[in-house]
Amino acid sequence: MKVGQILDYKGHDVISQEAGCTVLEVAKLLGERRIGAVPVTKSGKLVGIISERDIMRGLAIRGGGVLADDISTLMTKSVFTCSQDDTVQHLMGMMTERRIRHVPVTKGGDLIGMISIGDVVKVRMQETEQEAEALKEYIASA
Repeated sequence: MKVGQILDYKGHDVISQEAGCTVLEVAKLLGERRIGAVPVTKSGKLVGIISERDIMRGLAIRGGGVLADDISTLMTKSVFTCSQDDTVQHLMGMMTERRIRHVPVTKGGDLIGMISIGDVVKVRMQETEQEAEALKEYIASA
């Protein structure tokens, strides 16, 4: 299965945050939307990603004052992205190897979607169930 198929199912809507806001604003957004990470954009272009983990790490190291800081102090600036043509297996390998849970999907430099580890696990579980059912049918017909 390809990343584009996941986006077709779950949708291409992306909750993003414009660069220049505070860590507290992002924390509120993550909590309100019940999401784990948000891409950071500047003039519509992807410039980073910030996650719950980034915020927790900042709090642990610098204390509550970090909440008033610009998100650029905590966000990851070298963002790993994927395309809608990448396979789920490729994406799963990248997420595992790099220990990341959220990957923005881009096309021609534009942000067109977001894939989480939960999306990948859900697809893999569905594929595994379909394979198991096909094997049961094959065995039953033999």
